[in-house]
Amino acid sequence: MSAPVHVRSRPSPKAAPPPSGRAGGGGWSGRLSRWDIRFSPYLFISPYFLLFALFGLFPMGYTLWVAMHDWELIGSREFTGLENFRLVLTDPQFWNSVYNTAGMFVVATVPQLVMALLLANALNRRMRGQTLLRMGVLAPMVTSIAAVAIVFSQLFSRDFGLVNWVLGWFGVEGLDWAAQRWSAWLAISVMVDWRWTGYNALIYLAAMQSIPRDLYEAAAIDGASRRRQFWTITLPMLRPTIIFTAIISTIGGFQLFTEPLLFGNGDMAGGSLRQFQTVTMYMFENAFTRFDYGYASAVSWLLFLLILLGSLLNFLWLRRVGGGRA
Repeated sequence: MSAPVHVRSRPSPKAAPPPSGRAGGGGWSGRLSRWDIRFSPYLFISPYFLLFALFGLFPMGYTLWVAMHDWELIGSREFTGLENFRLVLTDPQFWNSVYNTAGMFVVATVPQLVMALLLANALNRRMRGQTLLRMGVLAPMVTSIAAVAIVFSQLFSRDFGLVNWVLGWFGVEGLDWAAQRWSAWLAISVMVDWRWTGYNALIYLAAMQSIPRDLYEAAAIDGASRRRQFWTITLPMLRPTIIFTAIISTIGGFQLFTEPLLFGNGDMAGGSLRQFQTVTMYMFENAFTRFDYGYASAVSWLLFLLILLGSLLNFLWLRRVGGGRA
């Protein structure tokens, strides 16, 4: 019987302290490494916030300061508090411009988003010349807005317009499109739709291509038609994108300026009866025609609040329609 073997246990080696000067050490290099990890993300995004503060927050704050004064181009600049806001809110011309802006927004934006959605759904299918067709929908975006307004003003001309000529085939008498409120809204909305439908269609198309194809294949196996797949798969998956385009269209719709201005041949009043004057046109009229900068600044701040309110209402309504999910 052999004698038991005694094994001598070795002491575990102690972990050596990190050398000074490396990451995790106590030297300046270690501190710089920790600061780099902690503060680098803020440093990378700081240029945007600096530019936003310089060209966004400061002009907004300065405009609010001007709105609290009786501010003229040449003359006294007397502090009046909220008097300009009171005058704007009791001005019928301001509410007329709000009514025109909201009306053209509804007439232009709702058909625009619906057409963009249908166009994106058509471009999402396999067809010949697919890339060329997708690039073609951006053609209105690269066209000068001044050229677009001139062309559409000729199309909707009272005497020799193409639209009136086509209406004449059906026995409809030619219209003076700029003379009436509803016809001017319609003509300006057509310009807006022609310019922005393709842009929104490409946004919807990019979102559609991110939807997993397995969902459509499973629905096709279950016997769902293309229309059924569109309503049960495509639209629910596009809900965040639809909310985004609705908010962006709300911001652009309430800032509508160039199309109605050029449609009225540069008339800042928007027609003899102000039938298509928008809020931005009313603001520019007070600032650069009447030279009342305090009043115009108050109009610009109320426009900002209207845009916030419209965007919030759009967001809440679309969330409610979509079952409470953004």
